[in-house]
Amino acid sequence: MIPKDLRYHQEHEWVRVSGMQATVGISHFAQDALGDIVFIEMPKPGAAVRAGQQIGEVESTKTTSTIYTPVSGTVAKVNVDLKDHPEVVNSDPYGKGWMVTIDLSNASEVDKLMTAAQYEAFLSTQKH
Repeated sequence: MIPKDLRYHQEHEWVRVSGMQATVGISHFAQDALGDIVFIEMPKPGAAVRAGQQIGEVESTKTTSTIYTPVSGTVAKVNVDLKDHPEVVNSDPYGKGWMVTIDLSNASEVDKLMTAAQYEAFLSTQKH
């Protein structure tokens, strides 16, 4: 259930790194806790972001939750398909439900994020 090739943030975002770019989304745990997602607010391409900063919000039928970036850099792309189909994050959080791609300014930040095994252990301490 937790993809092994990703890195994870304590706020339940995941990062998939390819060269000096990182794709960011929210984990299965996060989308499951949120319930049916109805709206996603994301930053604009070109926005400078730094690790730990709020970059958007996810609204669900239950609540609104903040999206944080686990890495620093510049927003390269935003998943525009989520504007009309935010529910894709519920059905495919690690695939078509990705949120933003960031051009990394400091690739070593990725090393500070949890591995899949560490994230799984972290989840065992979380209340759902």
